[in-house]
Amino acid sequence: MTGPTVQRRYDVIIVGAGMSGSLLAKRLGDQGWQVLVLEAGNGGTETWQGYQDSVDTFRGTVAKVPNSAYRANAAAPSPNVLDLEAVPGGYVSHGYFVQNGKLPYGTDYLRALGGTAMHWMGVAIRMLPEDFHTRRDFGYGRDWPIGYQDLLPYYEAAEHEIGTSGDADELRELDGHQTPADYAYPMHRIPPSYLDDRLRVLDGTPVRDPVVGRSYPLTMHTVPQARNSTPDPAHRAPGEPAGYRPDGAVGLANYGERCVGNSSCTPICPVQAKWTPLRVLATLGRNVTVATRCVVTRVLAGADGLARGVEYRTYGDPASPVSEVHTVEADVVILAAHSIENARLLLVSGLANRSGQVGRNLMDHPTMLTWALAPDSLGLGGQLGPFRGPGHTSGWEVFRSGTGRSDRSPFRIEIGNWGWGWSTFAPMSNVARMLRLGGDPATGEVLPEKIFGVRLRWELGDKIGRQLQLQFAVEQPADPDNRMTIDPRYLGPLGSPRPVLTYDLSTHVKTGMVAAKAVSRAIYKALKAVDYTDHRGPADQPPPLGYFRFRGEDFAFRGAGHGAGTHVMGERATSVVDSYQRCWDHRNLYAVGCGSMPSVGTSNPSLTMMALALRSAEQIHRDLVELHRPANLGDSAPKRPRSSTPDRGKVKTGTEVSA
Repeated sequence: MTGPTVQRRYDVIIVGAGMSGSLLAKRLGDQGWQVLVLEAGNGGTETWQGYQDSVDTFRGTVAKVPNSAYRANAAAPSPNVLDLEAVPGGYVSHGYFVQNGKLPYGTDYLRALGGTAMHWMGVAIRMLPEDFHTRRDFGYGRDWPIGYQDLLPYYEAAEHEIGTSGDADELRELDGHQTPADYAYPMHRIPPSYLDDRLRVLDGTPVRDPVVGRSYPLTMHTVPQARNSTPDPAHRAPGEPAGYRPDGAVGLANYGERCVGNSSCTPICPVQAKWTPLRVLATLGRNVTVATRCVVTRVLAGADGLARGVEYRTYGDPASPVSEVHTVEADVVILAAHSIENARLLLVSGLANRSGQVGRNLMDHPTMLTWALAPDSLGLGGQLGPFRGPGHTSGWEVFRSGTGRSDRSPFRIEIGNWGWGWSTFAPMSNVARMLRLGGDPATGEVLPEKIFGVRLRWELGDKIGRQLQLQFAVEQPADPDNRMTIDPRYLGPLGSPRPVLTYDLSTHVKTGMVAAKAVSRAIYKALKAVDYTDHRGPADQPPPLGYFRFRGEDFAFRGAGHGAGTHVMGERATSVVDSYQRCWDHRNLYAVGCGSMPSVGTSNPSLTMMALALRSAEQIHRDLVELHRPANLGDSAPKRPRSSTPDRGKVKTGTEVSA
């Protein structure tokens, strides 16, 4: 196997080259530490040719799911939403996950260079201040040991890092003006879509939540995005003068074009307008080694409770499980491999579980979809212009906060820009129906004859152009019964245990869906739209994935891809890591990422994960300085790199282990 030479020992080993791993490698490498990043998946997409191959792979797939742009890897498999199948009486899982819960965990992730951020939507929303203290203020879930103000400077640093496009005035409105008055996002907001503008007729409309027993006035807010718009000269980078200057690169490409509305943000932007960790990985210094196709199988620890390093297996052919075993040591070990993979490694290694919380509190944002056809009363034949721009550029945020959280889970209302793409697989389902290859995606009705020519084009334009879908992202509180475990009966291709998931929704979450469905009906009624939402489906077929009945009503939900909670932070006796994501039981072992989050609120968790990583980077640097204090270093002075080699700072496949 070829690749960069891996030394016997490093200052830091990072497991995973995704969002957290790339940011930590960059910060610690820039401070002079010798860093090794071990990535289980393939590289290649960091080059221009490799990126185009991923774009072509996406275009050639029928099912446009999150992982569809990236080639399958038999040696280091990723869970896929297509692994789940609805069957009479429930569901089955055919892929990487073993599932035994009452309801399916419909979230996936990607094991590849850049991690799951290679297919993320690019939504960069902060948590609300009240999201950090739901137990104290609303009587449910778990509280954070830190608050919004503690993360505020790191939120700003993360937004600068990814070049966030947003409206700072709206941000201040949502966080109670805790963001400084002179703060500006790096880039101006992504313009609201045509659909957003059509729905502004509802601004100020009161919508009743029957669970809480009060009405909320709808107010549309734009969504902060990790994609390029127009740089805002009012933005002041941390420690720099005003004026944002994008830097970094993806392979041979420049920083990427401005968003031009390709509508394929999940999984891949063909013009590279969306931020991914590849931009960070392309700027790593020569004292950072990144090695792909290196599957870490366990963390090595000594009798003193310190992590000594890791054991990992290298493979050359992604289609083959043939591999070689290696070990490498470090002063600090950082797990940054996704919430489920982090917990799996801790369980396999028998580490950090004195509290019994490793793998527990598995969370997501169970997402309920509703869908309708817009009426002619909106003008222009009810045309909304779907399939233009990012997945959603605006939403109604009013149900995210307030005292109603004591009675039901809060939720974000995402205004979907991609028609019925998620709910009924439009527009392919519309074409199939009109060619009599299937029934109506809303009613199941089969047309009496095929439609061709001008009539086909007119029908498609009319039906697809009026499609409206709302996505209700519901908060899921931490619940120790939702968990990931391991079982020696279920092994992966390299002999390591696969994740075994047990998952369900609490009454608090289901009650939030009751409120969300009532709100959806009220919105469609106010628009005079025809509501086609059907969470049960045809009676002669199994119910869809995520189906359940609650309070006499049918519901179904999808996974949002927001896995969290499996190594929560908090107090020593009841959590896995402290507020810096350092394992309580091993002071030089960190488990970073969404797995550390005690709650997820209603915001996509990626930005919070990046803020936490930047905060942890400072503590890890302090740990290393203290460890090497005999070298006559000051408290904040970086340690000089021990050595550098021509291979450092490059991403290579496999490794060569030095003697």
